[in-house]
Formats: sequence, structure tokens, C-alpha cells
Amino acid sequence: MSSLRARYGASPLHLLLVLCSFALTGYAGIRLLAGDEPWMVIAWFVGAALLHDLVLLPLYTITDRAAQTLLGDRREPGAQNNGNTPTRRWINYVRVPVFLSGVLLLTYFPLILRQVDHFTAYTTLPADVFLGRWLLITAVLFGASALVLLTRMGLSRPSKQTPKSEPAPRPQAGPGEESAP
Repeated sequence: MSSLRARYGASPLHLLLVLCSFALTGYAGIRLLAGDEPWMVIAWFVGAALLHDLVLLPLYTITDRAAQTLLGDRREPGAQNNGNTPTRRWINYVRVPVFLSGVLLLTYFPLILRQVDHFTAYTTLPADVFLGRWLLITAVLFGASALVLLTRMGLSRPSKQTPKSEPAPRPQAGPGEESAP
């Protein structure tokens, strides 16, 4: 086992999970390409990769940098700074709800923006509630993130009432004994 870990760099469970994910991806790819127009699936994947790498990645990188610049050079309470770059882990409390809200918007934008007329006919659910629900979920995500940040800030502050602990007194050496350094 240790030789496998030394050669692979992770546990055997990790290797098993990676192999299972490759198998699942291969199966999904075979099923997708077995349809009527496999070239459309390939074009969709290539287009999605290009759209992500050439448009979306620069867009959300610029947005992230702008958020860091606008919110200033804040440090997480209790974080050690050795003179190098300041710690900016607080930005993750903004990134995570933005990411989750964006994924929900990207997934359900036709419903949120009321672009689907036939939805009500198929499901008998009203189409005008999705914007409010998405906004509510987004507010809950940001609220939960703020609550976690405030909790961590409160836990990382040392309390003013805790006395500094004195080092334990060294035992005195008896006659004929050497004292420990």
C-alpha cells in the first residue's frame, strides 16, 4: 500500500474514485455520441469550452479582481501576515454565494426570466414565481455566508478575560542531582 501511495501520490480510494469518474464520463460520452447527430454534440462541447475559456473566464476573473479592489485590502481576523501578501480569504464568503447563485441563474434562466411559455401547460405550475424564488435563495445564500463569516470572526478574536498562562515552575534539583536544562 505504501509503495502505491508513494508512486501515485494519493490513497488507493482516490485512485478508485478517479477511475470510476473516467468510466462514467466514457459511458456518458458513448451515449451522447450514439444519437442521431453526434457532430452537434461535439460542436456543443467545443463551443462551450471556447465560450468558457475565451469569454466567461476573463469576465469572472475581472469581476473578482474588481470586487477585491473595491472591498479593499481586508485581512481575516487572526490571520498571520509575515510581511508578504495580505491574506484575502474573506473574499470566499462573497465568491461562494455568487457562484451558487450564478449556477442557479444559468441553469434556470428561461424560467427565472419568464422565457418559457409552454412550461405552465406541461407542469401546471405557475411561471411567475421563479424570479422571486431565485432572489430569495440568493438572499439566503448571502445571509448564510455573512453569518458564517461573522461567526468565524467572533471565534478568532481572543477574549479579553482569559489570563495569560504562566509557564510551569521547574522542579528544583535535589542534593546530588543535576537540574534539567
